[in-house]
Amino acid sequence: MGAVKTGSKAGEAGKRGRQKRMPRAVRERQMLDAAVRTFGQRGYRAASMDEIAELAGVSKPLVYLYLNSKEDLFTACIRREAAALTRAVRTAVSPDAPADQQLWDGLRAFFEHTALHPDAWAVLHSQARTVGEPFAAEVNGLRAEIVAFVTALIGAAARAAHRDPSLPDREVAGLAHALVGAAESLAGWANAEPSVPAKEAAATLMNFAWAGLGDLMEGRPWSPPR
Repeated sequence: MGAVKTGSKAGEAGKRGRQKRMPRAVRERQMLDAAVRTFGQRGYRAASMDEIAELAGVSKPLVYLYLNSKEDLFTACIRREAAALTRAVRTAVSPDAPADQQLWDGLRAFFEHTALHPDAWAVLHSQARTVGEPFAAEVNGLRAEIVAFVTALIGAAARAAHRDPSLPDREVAGLAHALVGAAESLAGWANAEPSVPAKEAAATLMNFAWAGLGDLMEGRPWSPPR
């Protein structure tokens, strides 16, 4: 029995040694992964640092040592997941593709990413916005970047359709805000409906948006009846 205890202690000591030798970046990624999962599923207020530390396989003091506080940890989660979502959309879009292909590629990448990372999307779309400042400001920064990207895309499509486009910049920006807002809402719905694949959600919004955008770019805007 004594030999078993000694071996067990040696194994635990070796495990602790391996944990100490783990690179900081790897350890921090584990903590963020655990935090995103916990915040996404339980919500910011209900999530505890004890729970996050246990899920990450580290001690709570180590989480505080690396990430300072629950607030800083949540902010780090928002920034990491916002960057990942933005990168996924930008990487999917080829600037040399036709306008409709660019929009389709961007939408499909958006819905595929949010479907593959539902906890991350819950952190960005639900938790950060409802908890309040300064977290909402972090997400607003992400939204502003995506809106600017979509604005440029729509503007480029309008210029391609018209040598001298008459579509005002403010209208282009309004269309981009509307499209991004619709994508956010649809992603929330699609993630709550497991039967809706990402490609179907993207096609739904593409059909909804492109019919109207197509008319605008062909010089056939809708006007309210007088």
